[in-house]
Amino acid sequence: MRATPADLVVTGCTVLVHDEREQVAFRPDAAIVVRDRVIESVTGAASARDLPARERIEARGQVAMPGLINCHTHAPMVALRGLAEDLPTEEWFNDVVWPAESSLTARDVELGARLACAEMIRAGVTCFADHYFHMDRVAAVVAECGLRAHLGEAYFSSQGPRGREGALEFALRHRGTADGRITTALAPHAPYTVTDADLTATADLARAHGLPVHIHAAENRAQTDISVARHGLTPVEVLDRTGLLGTDLLIAHGTGIVERDLPLLERTGGRTAVATAPRGYLKFAWPTTTPVRALRAAGVPVGLATDGAASNNSLDVWESMALTSLVQKSAEGDPRWLTARQALHHATVQSARAVGLGDSVGILAPGRRADFVLVDLTGPHTQPVHDLAATLVHSARSCDVRTTVVDGRILMRDRRLLTLDLPSVVRELTGRLAAVTDRGHGRRIQDYDT
Repeated sequence: MRATPADLVVTGCTVLVHDEREQVAFRPDAAIVVRDRVIESVTGAASARDLPARERIEARGQVAMPGLINCHTHAPMVALRGLAEDLPTEEWFNDVVWPAESSLTARDVELGARLACAEMIRAGVTCFADHYFHMDRVAAVVAECGLRAHLGEAYFSSQGPRGREGALEFALRHRGTADGRITTALAPHAPYTVTDADLTATADLARAHGLPVHIHAAENRAQTDISVARHGLTPVEVLDRTGLLGTDLLIAHGTGIVERDLPLLERTGGRTAVATAPRGYLKFAWPTTTPVRALRAAGVPVGLATDGAASNNSLDVWESMALTSLVQKSAEGDPRWLTARQALHHATVQSARAVGLGDSVGILAPGRRADFVLVDLTGPHTQPVHDLAATLVHSARSCDVRTTVVDGRILMRDRRLLTLDLPSVVRELTGRLAAVTDRGHGRRIQDYDT
């Protein structure tokens, strides 16, 4: 009896795989077989040539690799892309961004999420961790467009108990939705905008309901210095005192993590992760970057991120991968660190662990979810290929992604988006920009005072 056809077979590509020690390797002239939303096999192209399939992609000249994961962003902030440029952090927040955000409606957030998801699909991102407001709208967009997402409703203590309660309600209601593609987290904004009492309550809720926590902390060295001066504790020590280091915790940025924090982070046994978004740190002229080498030595997963497009100007995790490698070389004064293979490890395995999905995505292997991208390396800027890892990290660009697949569903094929109507989104969002960017009301959602 003839076997039931596979859902998708990709043939003729080179596949980025991981060995038993999770080291990056490449399998040439290979095929990926997808059935029931998972990878059934990674095999030789000849073995899959006559395999019945509902859909086939011939991918000669392309590399199949795990989809990129944006481990920390504020997707709807694409609506504010380019609005606040060449400003110090305090002015960026207080004078422009937080006043503009106070004008955002639920519809603005939905349109921003649609534009952001289109951008990420085209850039080879298959999963993103979002930390924002009106997250019901973001969850609806994720369900529709087919991406995977780790979502948290952001809150400040200035909102009172309703902020924390709303975040919990969102997390419980949307956990496991979109056919399991949505995971959720509690999302207090930061130790400088959320009181110790609220942080402690958040830790208690996380443990009671089995939820992770996604928070900004030790974003830059100034925050750490001010926290020590005011409280005698670093931001990471505040997280420890309030119990958050006893949860599954994702820390955004961490460029202010200092040596005294490392033993605390190491004791979490990998339950605490850090997301690094180097382009924004360069724009803000922060004097330090995420200490990736020290964190890795402490067993802390470090995932790649972009932050929101208002500070980073793009949601291009491919660029974050290249910049992470280059910035770490500069910060450590060592050209041997971070290598292209190490950068790919952070973009795949480490990023998956950072968002709590290390058992399901980040590696192309049987039983893993079928989240992958096909990267075209036939362009002049990617030829010749002497070192495939270096070509992917330092020569290829996000625009070389030809096809994006999530849960076995093709979201983009040959650069054509299949699940989002980008022109209509841009038209409507453009018509709303005057209201979004109006700061004449004099309001802001919060004060930046670390």
